[in-house]
Amino acid sequence: MDLQVQFGLRVKELRLKIGLSQEALAYKAGIDRTYMTGVETGKRNVSAKNMDKIIKALELPVPEFFNSQIFI
Repeated sequence: MDLQVQFGLRVKELRLKIGLSQEALAYKAGIDRTYMTGVETGKRNVSAKNMDKIIKALELPVPEFFNSQIFI
């Protein structure tokens, strides 16, 4: 599975787990909602800077974000 798709699946998984809409997560991360849709569907090549914004908006440490079966 492509890393972009894996990242997007993990974002969606965690977003749903904490009960946020795409719009709410995008707002919290300071990015556009349509960009967030592209991230979650694996259609966006997310920069390290935007990865950091999204992971911080999910209120997780980076290692915890990547500690998932999705990335194996």
